[in-house]
Amino acid sequence: MRDLKIAELRLKEENLTLVIVKRGRIIFETGTHGITGFLQAIKKLNKELIASSVADKIVGRAAAMLCVYSKAASVFAVTISEEGIRVLEDNHVFYRFENRVPNILNENKTDICPFEKLTAGFSDPKEAYEKLKSFMESSRQS
Repeated sequence: MRDLKIAELRLKEENLTLVIVKRGRIIFETGTHGITGFLQAIKKLNKELIASSVADKIVGRAAAMLCVYSKAASVFAVTISEEGIRVLEDNHVFYRFENRVPNILNENKTDICPFEKLTAGFSDPKEAYEKLKSFMESSRQS
């Protein structure tokens, strides 16, 4: 649990959105919003993420699916959704959080986050990852 504590402290001290720690070393950190940072971490580190500890500001269903896909050992969330909890529990990933919310909302707080909607129909983390990745790639091109 030392890695999770390191990740949590770094997330808060540096006001980041995502910090990933493995064997006492920070292997990835970012301040980007949404799931972009996590997708970058997966692309850059791939299998190095196995057994890592993830501290994320917001963990909804989409982020939880990416944690499971990357085989993270533990997760800390400042804010976690009911669906995020369900995904982590269903996949036996240890987690801690500060705030629990029914849903993760979009930036305007007018609807459910688009990434949450995108992953709603998936139970396989690999499918969810592929869907999120292609969604981000297509939105970058437009």
